[in-house]
Amino acid sequence: MPEVAPIVDPGTTPDAPSAPGRRRRGRTTLLIATAAVLGLVAGTCAGYLVQADREPTRLPSLSQPVVAQAKGPGPEPLSAAQDHRVKTNGDLRKLLISRPKGTKVPDWAPEQDGWLDMAAYAHALKDSDRAFGRLAEAEFRRGAGVSWNMGSTGNTQIRLVQYRQEENLSAADRASDWYVYRSSGEWSLPGASDGMVYLFKPERKAGYLPLYKAQATASRGDIAMEIWIYDSKPIPKSKIMDLAKRQLERL
Repeated sequence: MPEVAPIVDPGTTPDAPSAPGRRRRGRTTLLIATAAVLGLVAGTCAGYLVQADREPTRLPSLSQPVVAQAKGPGPEPLSAAQDHRVKTNGDLRKLLISRPKGTKVPDWAPEQDGWLDMAAYAHALKDSDRAFGRLAEAEFRRGAGVSWNMGSTGNTQIRLVQYRQEENLSAADRASDWYVYRSSGEWSLPGASDGMVYLFKPERKAGYLPLYKAQATASRGDIAMEIWIYDSKPIPKSKIMDLAKRQLERL
């Protein structure tokens, strides 16, 4: 009889012979994964059942015991001698030394009633427009000053400039930022690590009296101190040094 070919379903293909040494792992892997999932689900359900049979654990109370306040007036606030900000956050004008008796307030004094705002302070400096911008960058907070004329040619100016110092140590920067030109002598000011006192060579111009100048700078905390003395005759070192020491002691 002639051989009859096997009938093959059109949607399938005959199985190919397995390659030597290889095993069909698809069904075995699927069975293992399914068993693992079922085991995980069974374990979770068992955990819930065990927990449901237990007594609930009591949580700590949210309310805390009330602590009785200690009797008595409490600690005394720090004095101005102990807390620097007690002085510096008050009336800045009270930290200025008093104007000597017998002296007069110059008409051109930049301070108004002792206060010195940023615009007035910048206007008293060279290149006021640029100085205004630099003061804003340095976090100018407020200023105070006192000025007086002594005799017909003498003049003294003292300024205390306070900075916020949120970004920079502007007071110390200001005290050490002065460009000293034509100095004839300079000395450290006791009581301040950055304190300096300067005497300058006289400025001479035909038809005018010579102009002598002395300067002192220092910082204490967030305040920069600046002192100038002008006169038509030489200014003793002791005069500017004594004035600077007395003003620094008040800060």
